[in-house]
Amino acid sequence: MKRVLIWLPLLAFVGLIAVTFYGLFREDNSQIRSALVGQPLPAFELPPMLEGRAGLSQADFRRGEPRLLNVFGSWCIPCIAEAPVLMRLKEQGVAIDAVAIRDTPEAVRRFLDRHGDPYAAIGNDPQSRVQLSLGSSGVPETFVINGEGRIAMQHIGPIAEEHLPRILKALEDAR
Repeated sequence: MKRVLIWLPLLAFVGLIAVTFYGLFREDNSQIRSALVGQPLPAFELPPMLEGRAGLSQADFRRGEPRLLNVFGSWCIPCIAEAPVLMRLKEQGVAIDAVAIRDTPEAVRRFLDRHGDPYAAIGNDPQSRVQLSLGSSGVPETFVINGEGRIAMQHIGPIAEEHLPRILKALEDAR
């Protein structure tokens, strides 16, 4: 019995090392994916974030052409990083709409003046209700919506240059 007890600390240490290696090399599933990919957009109607601009509703996404729906906030640092890439997409003719989360018109205006305005319409989602109904877990997050109003793809996090081929292919596939 005493011999078994001598080996117990070593077995516990080996077990700890095994659990550590398992955690280091397992697939990352820390991002929460929307269960709505492949499903129609949930019903929503948001007032415009900025005066003189259009608000946003799910009906805007049923016009026959695929669009991007970007969930962002002027207070979001990664949103600043993705702003030039969104501007590049706009220059390539990609239609982009946005949902501004827990924001103010003044802050959004400053953000767009500083970092560019790629958006055709910006809806105001002060309580994050639409964001949550989309299955979005944070900002920035972008959805490819096909011309019938179905979510074709979800991109979690800021869009970077290396993500453009995948997003452009998803837009093409959504036609």
